[in-house]
Amino acid sequence: MNFNITHDINKEIKADLEIIIVIDKNLNHTFVQDKKLLKKAAFEGGQDTLCMLVEKERLYVGADSLSGSDLRPAIATAIRSLMGNKSYKSIKIASYLNHPECPANIRAITEGVLLGAYSFDRYKSKKNRIHIKNVSISLEDYSNYELSIEVASKSLHNGEITATATNFTRDIVNTTPEDCYPETLAKIAKNLAKENNMECTVLCLKEIKQKKMGSVLAVARASRHKPRVIHLAYKPNKPKAVISFVGKGLTYDSGGLSLKPADYMVTMKSDKSGGSAVLGIMKAVSELNIPVEVHGFIGAVENMIGGDAFKPDDVLKTMSGKTIEVRNTDAEGRLVLADVLWYAQQEVKSDYLIDMATLTGACVVGVGEYTSAVMGNNQEVVNLILESAKTSGELASPLYFNRYLAKTIKSQIADICNISSTRYGGAITAGQFISEFIDEKHKDKWAHIDIAGPAFVESIWGENPHGASGAGVRMMLRVVERLARGESHGG
Repeated sequence: MNFNITHDINKEIKADLEIIIVIDKNLNHTFVQDKKLLKKAAFEGGQDTLCMLVEKERLYVGADSLSGSDLRPAIATAIRSLMGNKSYKSIKIASYLNHPECPANIRAITEGVLLGAYSFDRYKSKKNRIHIKNVSISLEDYSNYELSIEVASKSLHNGEITATATNFTRDIVNTTPEDCYPETLAKIAKNLAKENNMECTVLCLKEIKQKKMGSVLAVARASRHKPRVIHLAYKPNKPKAVISFVGKGLTYDSGGLSLKPADYMVTMKSDKSGGSAVLGIMKAVSELNIPVEVHGFIGAVENMIGGDAFKPDDVLKTMSGKTIEVRNTDAEGRLVLADVLWYAQQEVKSDYLIDMATLTGACVVGVGEYTSAVMGNNQEVVNLILESAKTSGELASPLYFNRYLAKTIKSQIADICNISSTRYGGAITAGQFISEFIDEKHKDKWAHIDIAGPAFVESIWGENPHGASGAGVRMMLRVVERLARGESHGG
């Protein structure tokens, strides 16, 4: 899809279709050229509602405000409605800025187009895709603000890279476990490093044993696919900060001997969402040439059953030397993260350390399907992530640690237990378990993000399709961009 920014007013641009956004149900704005027809069609302009006027070659879509968080899903909804339609090869749209000289909404519109155009049809015999080839964005603005071509083009470029990286992540998550297993993730990482001039280190079974990653080895033991621990590094000259991302890459999770019920086992290809998001983030930061050193670590493992499966009652010795009592083999993601986080801290001394994982069903119960939960020891780091999420259009909510829940993961026979002794507060106790594997140097630099809700939803929502959303990519890119501007600790 080709994008073009132009000073030409919209009516002078040739295109098969014009997309017009109705802001806050304001049908009286000069951008709304078909007020009478819209009223006849009972179109009021509510968020993400559509009205196609075929004879006028105009598609109207509603947005509640000029916020990027409203524009992005509105545009995505409009684009998605054209799926499979071969009549429209080119579209045009005006600008909808919410502040003078602020290009953020150009980026939001660009992201909306590409995120809305996404479809995963790898396994379908008949493909159903968007046929739009050219997108023209006019700097004729809804609020009569002015923006230079140079500034707008940079924002568009950033939006293209961000959305493409998100869709790249979606593809990995949506790929079936038969086609995507630990070795596959390692190959994707190696190819990414080669294409984008990054460093890549992959630990295979022998090296993982040498590193004494006992919990990674235990989770992987019953699978025919051997584990991989992946380290991607993007190292610009004179970086303004160093940040490490660690992702849970469970290419499939059966639950192990604590076997999941059949209904809960479906969609478990999505348990690699955290690791896949790390790959997407690394792709984007290297293409954006951000002056921040970024490291991505992934624990790529498959949790299966068999005669060699690890068991409840086992005690595992981790790379850190701490021991873990296993009481549920379906609480395996935190076991993988325990070793991979420790490895990441030994390899890189970061200013920020953030892990992402589809970790707990309790998180979905607590904050819903569409929201990630953010936890950590340092509220300023948590705030940095929450503010970045808001800018990106992703939904995130804080969950708070407390010393009483921490007591529920104590073990009588090992240093710590992999599940809590209470059924309540499961997302928090999982986060507190992970915090036990953060060293003193990184204790106040670390945050944990549970993306179990938004990573994979079996219905369309906002700018997200059925299936993988690419949760975490846009949010974390905004974190890195803030650090590049010298903003830190929620500043």
